[in-house]
Amino acid sequence: MNYIQTNGGVRVWDPFIRIFHWSLVSCVLLNYFVIDDGESLHQWIGYTASALVVARIFWGFVGSKHARFADFFPTPARLKQHLQRVISGQPDTHPGHNPVGALMMLALIALVLALGVSGYMQSLDAFWGEEWLQEVHELLGTTLISLAGLHAAAAIIMSRVERTNLIGAMFSGVKVRRGVTSSR
Repeated sequence: MNYIQTNGGVRVWDPFIRIFHWSLVSCVLLNYFVIDDGESLHQWIGYTASALVVARIFWGFVGSKHARFADFFPTPARLKQHLQRVISGQPDTHPGHNPVGALMMLALIALVLALGVSGYMQSLDAFWGEEWLQEVHELLGTTLISLAGLHAAAAIIMSRVERTNLIGAMFSGVKVRRGVTSSR
């Protein structure tokens, strides 16, 4: 695999990915836990989150190597191989997302887009006041927060398992493996 080696680590996440990630985290947390007006501020934060995801999808085709979907897309074969290695206790490190992490990332992106669409639909005359749509929007929001919490917990757990500071890498862009004398 071709990664860019740095002093003590591997450069994985480019600035766009890191800014996207923390901006999306901020939008999701603000809209779920802070902004409760159900009106314009909530809507604009939701539209911002949706725009961030659209930009990320674009970047998944034209961005840096490890930002591209082709680098980490979770095919059934990749998922099976990764899970078999993890279950058997064998190391299975990846420069970017591992296949399960990639699946989670795609699910989170899909949920943010579904929230954006369901939120926008609530502003249309055709769906104004539709209780089922409000319930779907709330269910999507709760599902997003649940999966985001699982994503954060998995990042912490996998950091320990792989001896790699995954959270630090999302700030610095560089994955550093502790206790490893050479990298791939």
